[in-house]
Amino acid sequence: MSRIIKSFYDGFYLEYDRGSFDDWCVYLTQPSGTRKPPRDIDYFSELQSYASTYGVDRIYSDYVSIYDSTRKEVEEQVFNQINTIAQGYGKDSLEIEKVFSILYMAMIAEEQKRFTRLGKRIKRLGIYKLLFENMTPYEAANFMKGMGWRDISQLCSEQGF
Repeated sequence: MSRIIKSFYDGFYLEYDRGSFDDWCVYLTQPSGTRKPPRDIDYFSELQSYASTYGVDRIYSDYVSIYDSTRKEVEEQVFNQINTIAQGYGKDSLEIEKVFSILYMAMIAEEQKRFTRLGKRIKRLGIYKLLFENMTPYEAANFMKGMGWRDISQLCSEQGF
């Protein structure tokens, strides 16, 4: 059963529903009811685009402030934080709010995975690689595939998270 979590003023909304292996799949739903789960490559592409406009450090710093506030459950105050951050992006504020809200919900989903050893750190590593090591969105979304959790954890630790 889907759970609407966040609505936007343009009629789009985010929800959790059953995915391929759990009930924590994030869906972006249009006002028409058409929905799709945003993929890492999708929001990584958007982050890369915004980083070229607003600067890597600003995008990453804003993302990390959300990362630091993320726990295992949805918290309204974090959506308020995201909204406040997004307001600083002027004409792009709605789309920035959507991207950061998707990332927030995706990090919660990672924290909710059974037997997770990496949790939300897996998203942060991909974003770090995208923004600071100039990986393409495709590379950043896929470079960890097939890696063991210990190797991924070591890469996270090397970056201080």
